Amino acid sequence: MLLAELEVFQSRPIAPTRRVALGTTLLPTSPMPGFGGLLLGGIVARFAPQLEPDLLPELLRLTHQVEAGHRIPQPRLRHRLQDDRIGLNAHRHRLLGSGDALQFDLDASASAAPSVLGAVYAAGRLDALHRPATFAAMRRGLRWQGPVGGALVDHLTGFRSTASWSGLDGHDPVLWAVKLLGVAPEGYSRKDVQTRFRALLRQAHPDHGGASADAAARIAALTEARGILLAGTVTAAPPPGG
Repeated sequence: MLLAELEVFQSRPIAPTRRVALGTTLLPTSPMPGFGGLLLGGIVARFAPQLEPDLLPELLRLTHQVEAGHRIPQPRLRHRLQDDRIGLNAHRHRLLGSGDALQFDLDASASAAPSVLGAVYAAGRLDALHRPATFAAMRRGLRWQGPVGGALVDHLTGFRSTASWSGLDGHDPVLWAVKLLGVAPEGYSRKDVQTRFRALLRQAHPDHGGASADAAARIAALTEARGILLAGTVTAAPPPGG
């Protein structure tokens, strides 16, 4: 199943000028950073190590400038952003799901700088609410050293508890959280999540018959699951004066 996609157009290797343009984008961002944020962070983690070292400080500055909505002078990383795709080669980077497992499908034939720039500029097109979490995931991708796989998902999201995404070996955390708390896969509310969390928390506590040896890990897992699901629900704004 296709979960997220970024299409980047780039100059041919023999072209005298270096250009980059964006194509198809499918970048879900909820719960933050969402599958879109994971894909963009994965692209950065995969291709940034191939950049010349003197370009990395400029890349980091660019992420902050684009996140803040600044006007971006061109070229950046020696490539010029444009809307016209004529004469450019297309490369697709995707995040796939099989069951509840995640897999990065990144075009190995793509050049590093256009791929990273495409990820940065695509993130800049997200709404202001979701942009910070996405750029945070991408900057974590800059610090990644290792293969692009399940452990990278944990690193990009910043989860560090017992029930972290790395512990799920790259599995979709929302599906994991839904199964753990036992809420409906679709249409669950904040109240549903909180009610199930409190009920299961009581069961896990040693004072209510929970196994003492497993209580801490169980409670940590329930807390993680609640946080994942609540991040994907919307809280209604209080009425004026409320």
